[in-house]
Amino acid sequence: MPSATDAKNEAQESGCFSSLALKPISDNFPAMSTVFEIENAVQKLSRGDLTTFRDWFLSFDAAAWDKQFEEDAAAGRLDALADEALRDRLVKKTN
Repeated sequence: MPSATDAKNEAQESGCFSSLALKPISDNFPAMSTVFEIENAVQKLSRGDLTTFRDWFLSFDAAAWDKQFEEDAAAGRLDALADEALRDRLVKKTN
């Protein structure tokens, strides 16, 4: 059975994990540069720390989604969907 280090090296060599270029928070909490390292760190969290991380990540992910949605709306990428929804609503009102 390959070791965690072997699996990490294989993943990095294959290029299947992107580099995140994160900075260390402190000497006790080193930077994690790949998704593989982050996944391993999350698996080692205590139940309480996992809850804290999950709450943070849900907020982080929601904010990222909101930002993307706002950018897409401002760029007009949602206009066709909005037009389709308005047409569908008009059809339902006339029936």
